[in-house]
Amino acid sequence: MFSKILIANRGEIAVRIIRACKEMGIATVAIYSEADKNALHVALADESYCIGPAQAGESYLLEHPILSAALLSGAQAIHPGYGFLSENARFAKQCRHNGLVFIGPNPETMEELSDKAVIKGKMAKAGLRVIPGTETLTDVQDALSAAEKIGYPVMLKACAGGGGRGIRLVRSPEEMESAYQQSVAEGTAAFGDGSVYLEKYVFPARHVELQIMADEAGNAVCLGERDCSLQRRNQKLIEETPSPAVNPEMRSRIMAQAVQAVKAIGYVGAGTLEFLLDREGNFWFMEMNVRLQVEHSVTEMLCGIDLVKWQIRIAAGIPLSFRQQDIRLEGSALECRITAQSCGKLEMLHVPGGPFVRFDTFLVQGTAMTPYYDSLLGKLIVHAGTREEALRKMKAALCELVVEGIPTNIEEQLCIISDERFMSGNYDLSFMGSR
Repeated sequence: MFSKILIANRGEIAVRIIRACKEMGIATVAIYSEADKNALHVALADESYCIGPAQAGESYLLEHPILSAALLSGAQAIHPGYGFLSENARFAKQCRHNGLVFIGPNPETMEELSDKAVIKGKMAKAGLRVIPGTETLTDVQDALSAAEKIGYPVMLKACAGGGGRGIRLVRSPEEMESAYQQSVAEGTAAFGDGSVYLEKYVFPARHVELQIMADEAGNAVCLGERDCSLQRRNQKLIEETPSPAVNPEMRSRIMAQAVQAVKAIGYVGAGTLEFLLDREGNFWFMEMNVRLQVEHSVTEMLCGIDLVKWQIRIAAGIPLSFRQQDIRLEGSALECRITAQSCGKLEMLHVPGGPFVRFDTFLVQGTAMTPYYDSLLGKLIVHAGTREEALRKMKAALCELVVEGIPTNIEEQLCIISDERFMSGNYDLSFMGSR
């Protein structure tokens, strides 16, 4: 097992990883930009290093200063969290070259699976139903020809995409050129990769993803599904598990297929298979995220397994101590993402309490919300015996949560979970567009 880990991230996920390491008896190293010098993750870590100015492109996305901090501190491994360098195969290779363990899939796997058009082909061979689409497109004319064959509407997606970036809905040939340029530009800015691919637009549908864990010994388990259909502009707002649209027979079938698929491609680590679920109950594979998801916490609340600790153990070569038959998915868990609506300075924070209520955050009094990074302030998660109970618990928790000095979406989240359509469980990806 590692004795010291550097966390190559910031915000709530850096805090989350540091806490897991402390519980495992592992020393931690934080990195921070000049804007984050007073951040909670810096205060919690055993040691910390400034790696550059506030802009992510001059700090958290720079490989050399992060690797230098790891080597200088004597860290044995780097945990990338999510976002930033978490899916960067080049960085993972640099870690290996410098004798550091990258806590995630090996670089070759990351490189192979980073192209979302390629992974669809692999998953189709592994037995999953995939959305009709293309491999990497060469230009706008290539996109127009493919769209004519597939049929409008279609989705343009960045091959190296994630977090809803680089995605454009194209309803007609007239929209293609503008959408193509926007998708390429956004992919280049966010991931340094402007390659895009195209797929059929499945609608109406729900966004359902399956959490998997796999070790080097060939063991793999699926920890159930998360319903992530509450989105605005491809950004998730609320996640719940289990999905109210998935019955036990469907769940058993798709979980078995997910385990079979990750074993077939030899995947190791934490990963997420994302699907669109249509009204006929068909799961259409979209993409695989080869990292920890923002919403991993809601799965932890349901199944009682610490995903971050198991990421670290797997990276250290320790096999899973549980098998699929050991997984118990009981009750219902909900997660609301609490985001900043504008910049500000935290004047007062009150976190709700009670059994099975959790708020993952980096906020402390005086924290300044800047324009340099993601707007996520924290994730409010609850678990209860039934979905109805979980909804009541979430309403109570949202009402109790107080964040003063930074405008937030707390009131909006209350409105969403109080909406009759959401309460009934009968909602899909069109929900926010109809509000």
